[in-house]
Amino acid sequence: MFKINDNYLKLPGSYLFSTIAKKVNAYSQAHPEKKIIRLGIGDVTQPLAPSIIDALHHAVDEMGKAETFHGYAPDLGYEFLRRAIVENDYKARGCDIAADEIFISDGAKCDSGNIQEIFSTDNKIAVCDPVYPVYVDTNVMAGRTGTYDAGKEVWSDVIYMPCLADNHFAPELPKETPDIIYLCFPNNPTGSAITKAQLQEWVDYANKTGAVIIYDAAYEAYISQEDVPHTIYECEGAKACAIELRSFSKNAGFTGVRLGFTVIPRELKCGEVSLHSLWARRHGTKYNGAPYIVQRAGEAVYSPDGKAQIKEQIAYYMKNAKYILEGLKDAGYAVSGGVNSPYIWLKAPNGMTSWEFFDYLLENANVVGTPGSGFGPSGETYFRLTAFGSYENTVEAVERIRKL
Repeated sequence: MFKINDNYLKLPGSYLFSTIAKKVNAYSQAHPEKKIIRLGIGDVTQPLAPSIIDALHHAVDEMGKAETFHGYAPDLGYEFLRRAIVENDYKARGCDIAADEIFISDGAKCDSGNIQEIFSTDNKIAVCDPVYPVYVDTNVMAGRTGTYDAGKEVWSDVIYMPCLADNHFAPELPKETPDIIYLCFPNNPTGSAITKAQLQEWVDYANKTGAVIIYDAAYEAYISQEDVPHTIYECEGAKACAIELRSFSKNAGFTGVRLGFTVIPRELKCGEVSLHSLWARRHGTKYNGAPYIVQRAGEAVYSPDGKAQIKEQIAYYMKNAKYILEGLKDAGYAVSGGVNSPYIWLKAPNGMTSWEFFDYLLENANVVGTPGSGFGPSGETYFRLTAFGSYENTVEAVERIRKL
């Protein structure tokens, strides 16, 4: 008789955003007359930039002619896109990353979940707390996290690095030495960012202890402060210890188009084994590449017109973030984020738990956010709002909350 991977049975409940969707759908069906404003899931709302649409149309036309048709993409992705990434995301910032160290994919979520496959199951992971659920859940699926304590909402073999108001929602170096360190800056869900000097400490620590950093830079396009790094490779020694995950979803609105990439420098090794070669083997075996038309759209992101148009979209979302941040501060909420990130992190009022505040907002303001406890135990009593709605809905949502 066949057997299942019973690590899946260890996962508590359903995926966070599936639970939210069920709650919202149930409320909407019971109250169809209510206008619900969704500031929960980090999905963008602005349409793709005109230059990207033009590139998509042109690529579709190419696919209709035998002489310009494209089938399977190269394993690493098309060179035209990888070179554009190198020139604009890395060389422009003084980082020596080669095109063949970039692996094109269909998004950072898949890569952040799949990257753990190239590591042994007896590695111990360290995560920020609160944390993007995919990092932990996929390690649970792999059998790397030990047993779950439902009372404390923690896994026995996971090192949790609390990100609290006292440390400005930035983790401190752990007392127990991890093998794999997950970092996300600007951070999801707290919206916090760290300076280059702070990130350098993590790189030095990883090189000293022999750990690898999996660095999620999905929100780097929202950075506004000069001393906040856009890539971990701005730090000396990072190529020897860090893998970087990137996404086109939030910077260019590709949530429904799907495109991302992972950077694994060739000098990143475990003994004599190159992690680059391991990921290349996994990538070539399990993945057939992002579509040609989507990769051409990704190339357009780096065109002069594309850069200008995307800059306007990011400014639009950050205008929303500023409105939420200042509006809730004026209303007496303890809030952070929203400066280098499209996420606002707030303390639930009146001693409410994060799910109690979720229900309270949904029922009394018809506004949807994300309960902080869904991101880990240190997220309890906190709440995340996103700036990805329309400006009009953002203003209305803040006004509704202020009236509570």
